[in-house]
Amino acid sequence: MRAGILTVGDELLAGDTVDTNGAWLAEQLTARGVTVERITTIPDRTETIAALVTEYSDRYDAVVVTGGLGPTHDDVTIAGVAAAFDRELRTDERALDWLETDGYSRGDLATGTADLPAESEPLHNETGVAPGCVVENVYVLPGVPGEMKAMFQTVADRFAGTVRHVEHVTVDEPESALIERFARLREQFGVKVGSYPGESVRVKLEHEDETVVREAVAWLEANAVVS
Repeated sequence: MRAGILTVGDELLAGDTVDTNGAWLAEQLTARGVTVERITTIPDRTETIAALVTEYSDRYDAVVVTGGLGPTHDDVTIAGVAAAFDRELRTDERALDWLETDGYSRGDLATGTADLPAESEPLHNETGVAPGCVVENVYVLPGVPGEMKAMFQTVADRFAGTVRHVEHVTVDEPESALIERFARLREQFGVKVGSYPGESVRVKLEHEDETVVREAVAWLEANAVVS
């Protein structure tokens, strides 16, 4: 499964808020064997949301959108997703029933709180108010991290792929000195190699077969100065 992530919010683009949602979702999806192809941050602009949702839903098996849910003037994600699929916004009775169970009456809710794209699947917000939804292969989640994480867990089992095994080795040599050994690792073991320089170089080895990863780790440890 290949996935794209869209994080929505002017505050993210202005640097007022750090996007932790994209990184958390990528970690969760990767752990389930999903290949995350792209993470993109976009503004609270209906037409931009619609355009990116259309592009990503065509390109990837699944799209996760987070941020911009609710009834306020800058919460336009639901409208953007509806526009991407050419659907009307309708008040979802199931979402209203959930909210009533949570202690809200219809008179307590701002206009538009439970408006979702027609024929979408509502997702209950167990720790907040604004519901999310699923439209075809697009999963729309809140931007508040606690709400987003709780809602993602309700659909997490829908994301699956081939889990890849990962090991890290810390090498006390310059990254440039390791180029030929990285090539040898790829050629001999077929592992994916990532290198992250700092005071030392953290080498990431990745493969679908755990045994292959362990063999690659053993080779690198025997042929490099490791911590």
